[in-house]
Amino acid sequence: MTIMKDNSQQNGKNPSNSKMPVFKFSKEEVLNDYRIANESRQVSLIGRREVLTGKAKFGIFGDGKEVPQLAMAKVFRDGDWRSGYYRDQTFMMAAGLLSMEQFFAMLYGDTDTDANPSSSGRLMNNHFSTRFLEDDGSWKVQTKLKNSSADVSPTAGQMPRLLGLALASKIYRNEKSLQAHTNFSSNGNEVAFGTIGDASTSEGPFFETINAAGVLQVPLAISIWDDGWGISVPKKHQTTKQSISAALKGFERDDKHDGFEIFEVKGWDYAALCKTYEKGIEICRKEHIPVVFHVTELTQPQGHSTSGSHERYKTKDQLLWEQQYDCIKKMREWIINEKIAASAELDTIEKEAAKSARTARKKAWNNFTQPFEDKRKKFLKVVDITTCNCAKTAKIDAIKQELGKVADPIMKDITSSAKRILRLICDSCSNPDNSLKTNVTNWLEKMMEEYREKYSSHLYSESEMSALKIVTQIKPLYLDDSPLVPGREILRDNFDHLFKNKPELIMFGEDVGKIGGVNQTLEGLQDKFGSNRISDTGIREATIIGQGIGLAMRGLRPIAEIQYFDYLLYGLQVISDDLATLQYRTKGGQKAPLIISTRGHRLEGIWHAGSPLSMVINSVRGLHVLVPRNMTQAAGFYNTMLASDDPALIIEPLNAYRLREKLPSNLGEFKVPLGIPEIIEDGTDVTLVTYGSCVRIAQEAVVQLREFGISVELIDAQTLLPFDIHHKIAESLKKTNKIIFFDEDVPGGATTYMMQKVLEEQKAYYFLDSEPKTITAKDHRAAYSTDGDYFSNPNAEDVFETVYNLMHDFDPGKFPKIF
Repeated sequence: MTIMKDNSQQNGKNPSNSKMPVFKFSKEEVLNDYRIANESRQVSLIGRREVLTGKAKFGIFGDGKEVPQLAMAKVFRDGDWRSGYYRDQTFMMAAGLLSMEQFFAMLYGDTDTDANPSSSGRLMNNHFSTRFLEDDGSWKVQTKLKNSSADVSPTAGQMPRLLGLALASKIYRNEKSLQAHTNFSSNGNEVAFGTIGDASTSEGPFFETINAAGVLQVPLAISIWDDGWGISVPKKHQTTKQSISAALKGFERDDKHDGFEIFEVKGWDYAALCKTYEKGIEICRKEHIPVVFHVTELTQPQGHSTSGSHERYKTKDQLLWEQQYDCIKKMREWIINEKIAASAELDTIEKEAAKSARTARKKAWNNFTQPFEDKRKKFLKVVDITTCNCAKTAKIDAIKQELGKVADPIMKDITSSAKRILRLICDSCSNPDNSLKTNVTNWLEKMMEEYREKYSSHLYSESEMSALKIVTQIKPLYLDDSPLVPGREILRDNFDHLFKNKPELIMFGEDVGKIGGVNQTLEGLQDKFGSNRISDTGIREATIIGQGIGLAMRGLRPIAEIQYFDYLLYGLQVISDDLATLQYRTKGGQKAPLIISTRGHRLEGIWHAGSPLSMVINSVRGLHVLVPRNMTQAAGFYNTMLASDDPALIIEPLNAYRLREKLPSNLGEFKVPLGIPEIIEDGTDVTLVTYGSCVRIAQEAVVQLREFGISVELIDAQTLLPFDIHHKIAESLKKTNKIIFFDEDVPGGATTYMMQKVLEEQKAYYFLDSEPKTITAKDHRAAYSTDGDYFSNPNAEDVFETVYNLMHDFDPGKFPKIF
């Protein structure tokens, strides 16, 4: 049986004058959709009960959004991408990317990657992703997969990355040098599907993404699920005109201007939804026109999440309307009215869906709990040793009995019991090879290592392309007649070499294209390599970062430029919540080897001084943070990171573009390894640790101190994440026994971070003969003008005074008080 509907029955509004496609699906397809909708609803209902009975910690579900997601899944093809949010379970099920068992495994936080491939238990439920990397970290063939980038919880946080996923299709279609990259694109025919709740469109990243997509004209399709609420806040408080499609009317394309296609369609109208998605995605895919689907009149039968009840803020009339316009109920009515199937047949589908959901829950729960039960039995056997006198103590027996009574043990219960038992065990035993202490210690060490892998692995790449495995330094080479050139020319010529040899290299940012960057580090390169590869962007830092993330996920090697370090804060949320966590939250299933390029330190005024390093390094773990002192070193870092598959932030020293450096002869090839400080000056009295622009200030102070008989060992940290992985600074401290950490961050900032790494982590406090010191900027931001800088940021005189006073405290006779 085939069902066909007339074009005139389109619900909602469509700005295009062209006819809607004819709705044409078989009975089998319609009833299969109805089955999926009911299965999705049932797992939502059961999932809520699992949370309320304590089997799961928290639940957030997609009930009420089932029918439009079925329609969206019909036009989602191999090679396409999703950047969505936590209501998309029906779409994932309909696309074949999520089973009901996997749904429950996510709910329980199962760490088995086979059972829970989206996050291996590192994210709460309904945070979806697909694994587009092989186990060794290499790329799978994306064009043969339906791809989902990994979800994040912050509302609208999925939007910036969506822009890059869509832009990749445009670049692959238009850039001839990439035609061979068929593993990542088929002539740019891939659509990037974004989903978002209506209330979350109030967020800045949504509007920033919408504007950028309209400017760039990329195949991006955003579905906005509109149920009228943002938790307890109705949309009259959320959206201008109480309609996001009405608010976005100015973004709609017309005969004179590019823009979006905007569709509004009711979320309970299955036939209209299918036709609307078919038409909209065809335009998006073929013409690379961005599309908005505003899906209205949706419901949320169980409220926002398991942490609250919507009966508290919705009226009885609103709740009654939601019952009447439940999308599955309306789909059932439509099927019966169109004589596709009778009530009895639909009743059977509903009963089978409920049964299948219960079976999936049971299997997922058993798969989740059985390993813990096995571990408990093995552990209790380990501690059941009668040859140890201490094993008979009442306290140990009580802990064992308590653990044995736990109904559904998890590893926290077992490990906690092991640690408490270990405290009570005596140190001597008649049989040390089979003592209780030995056995419990060995068991505990094995479990801690196993769970380190489950919960702490893959913060950074663990592939053979990891930046931390590029340990051999390739030094810059110089000819006898190598000229001294401004530092910006070294970067420019190094980039020139990289763009010639890496067709997948893309660079973009404010003023990057036509003028080659505000400091001319890409001068003339857009003319040489084209605007697909080197391009200007609008002033939109959050989506510059997101653009880079999406491009990097699709096999390109983007460098996203943020014009000044202080402006990085606009994009810090995207870096912190999305980029830095990506490999971790997917347990190595996804990566985005994006390089973020910016410039900072030591210019003028509050927003151009650019040294809030502690704010960054403490929020972007998972990202490498590199702080070169000059442009040769910066170029080496770009070369290193482009040979790796890790993301990185490279902060070029802002006041060094015009300073002259010797031009290396092996541009594009020399590399600076990460985490290895460089000793700039050998010394015997004091170790001085700094980085970036502060190195030159320190060098000036070192010369002054030498005149007073003080020998300073000056060390350039070079990278903050990672930091001194071979403990080179501790070795210096063994010699000098005195240490100072110097930068232009606030007091207690990055200097304190470095101090903790050296004195605590490297155990270098053993070698101190004097109190460790820090030299920092003032608490406030740097004031304007040269004097403002001098009295806000540390200078060579400050370094001299701190080092001299340290030596005075150590040997006041030799170094009499000056200050």
